Amino acid sequence: MRKISPVVEMTRGLSSRLMACYSDDRRNLESQTTEQQHTQMLMIALHRNSKAQGFSYVEVLVATTLIAIALVPAINSLQTGIQSTGIHQSLTVQHYQRLQKMEELQTEPYASLLAAAKTAVNKTTASSYSDASGASNRCLVYLALYDADGDPFTLIDPNTDLDNDLYTGSTANLLWIRVETEGTAQGIETLVSR
Repeated sequence: MRKISPVVEMTRGLSSRLMACYSDDRRNLESQTTEQQHTQMLMIALHRNSKAQGFSYVEVLVATTLIAIALVPAINSLQTGIQSTGIHQSLTVQHYQRLQKMEELQTEPYASLLAAAKTAVNKTTASSYSDASGASNRCLVYLALYDADGDPFTLIDPNTDLDNDLYTGSTANLLWIRVETEGTAQGIETLVSR
């Protein structure tokens, strides 16, 4: 003989009780007039369905809590996206300002750039081509002689013109130009030849 699980026994017991309730309701309806039957059936249907309609307070509270918990990371990621858009826009503006400054420098006569490099003395001092102090997104321009060897910024003047000046004669054929946004490491470099 097979053993029946307690869950199956419980469901059988519940279904038999429900059938008994339904048959009792039906017997009561048969003894009443048609109008009373309709009213009684409507009341039974409403009573049976009233438990299934709507949400309880606990269900609404749990659903609201879950939605609130799920929305926090979504709102944080949205905020991060908005902030990164502003940063990207600022970096893009700075980049195009550096490009514009570089284009201006490349249109300058070589002799003028060479004179500015001589005034600046080394590659770490901003030249006179830099934007005015206090300008927003100020571009700093660095100019130096360049000789394309192992140490390109260290030039030895063979002094063939006997003036002891690096910025004259055959050593001053190549200039290094760097345009950088003040306060950042973002910059553009190029070489300009005579």
